[in-house]
Amino acid sequence: MSFETIGADFYGFENRLTDQEKDLIVKLRAFLDEHVRPFANDLWAKAEFFDRDVVVKGMADLGLFGQPFEETQHFANSAVFRGWVALELARVDASAATLVGMQNGLVMGSIAVAGSPEQRAEWLPKFASGELLGAFGLTEPLSGSDTAQGLQTVAKREGDHWVINGAKRWIGNGSISDVTIIWARDADDNQVKGFIVPTTTAGYSAKRIENKQALRIVQNADIVLENVIVPEANRLQKSQSFRETAAVLRLTRAEVAWAAVGNSIGAYEAAVKYAGERIQFGKPIASHQLVQELLAKSLGNITASIALVTRVSEMLDEGVQKDEHSSLAKEFTTSRMRETVAWCRELMGGNGIVLDYGVMRFFADAEAIYSYEGTREMNTLIVGRAITGKAAFV
Repeated sequence: MSFETIGADFYGFENRLTDQEKDLIVKLRAFLDEHVRPFANDLWAKAEFFDRDVVVKGMADLGLFGQPFEETQHFANSAVFRGWVALELARVDASAATLVGMQNGLVMGSIAVAGSPEQRAEWLPKFASGELLGAFGLTEPLSGSDTAQGLQTVAKREGDHWVINGAKRWIGNGSISDVTIIWARDADDNQVKGFIVPTTTAGYSAKRIENKQALRIVQNADIVLENVIVPEANRLQKSQSFRETAAVLRLTRAEVAWAAVGNSIGAYEAAVKYAGERIQFGKPIASHQLVQELLAKSLGNITASIALVTRVSEMLDEGVQKDEHSSLAKEFTTSRMRETVAWCRELMGGNGIVLDYGVMRFFADAEAIYSYEGTREMNTLIVGRAITGKAAFV
């Protein structure tokens, strides 16, 4: 199978990837078409996770985990390429993109950013191989956007170990993970620190959040930590404050923006297909002016978003990306995504609310992507601070 840009890449941005990067994209598309696309609607409807032996292991074998890190990358690659991987995943299923984003960015990223060389050497290969499935424990029942100040989970050092007490909420795959990165406030210096916590540790419990109507394949969980004992060796050795946590989020936020574009494309591709097949007034609705308007507006949103995320990832490779750059990308692409999936659902009329026609899953999943990794409001305020020099968070 040879490489071709997707139809929604109207200006051919994906052609700028290297031959090696294009080759992996081709393999990824084939993998998703065989192992994810045929099962996504059914798994979504049942709120069941992917077949771990097939999907998680298959993603690991492709080299999707650990791409940014020298210890685990299959070949030297760019942030733009990693963004395209997120896009290609999300255009098939946003939960698949979220799985890779958590494992590759939030979990391994925490260890890469805040871990010691020894911790990187020990843990990164285990996650990259798919041997371990990880989760990222930051958000709490009473702490979301105000995590920097409002984190209530507490870690108390006692000799050569720490005792952690607290609770976490909305933790992606937290009920099925082998290891969770727990962020807690040090009882002694009041600074946020990270801990590598195996989920079999005594006092750690996780319960899946039920009745979730977006990203249903992702197993979000409530986590309770009751006198969880973690050795000092499992504290991320470079995590001294929330600055390290923010650095992890900065790395992953742009890839969430890429996933938002992919989710838009998934809905758009379903709408284009439907428009060519659905007959009304004796001809395909694709030949109706107002249908073409919806498709053209959707493509405009997608094209502008691809241009934006491409540049913000280039800035990451150049070492000049700042919080406000990734925040603008996340705010803009998720807002345009919301418009796009709504237009694509509108194009299908009543059939748009049925999973079988391929748009409703993207429509519903858009709501989760819109909110996680920084809400639109918080990202807007980060950009606003950069514009004005004044913080307006409270």
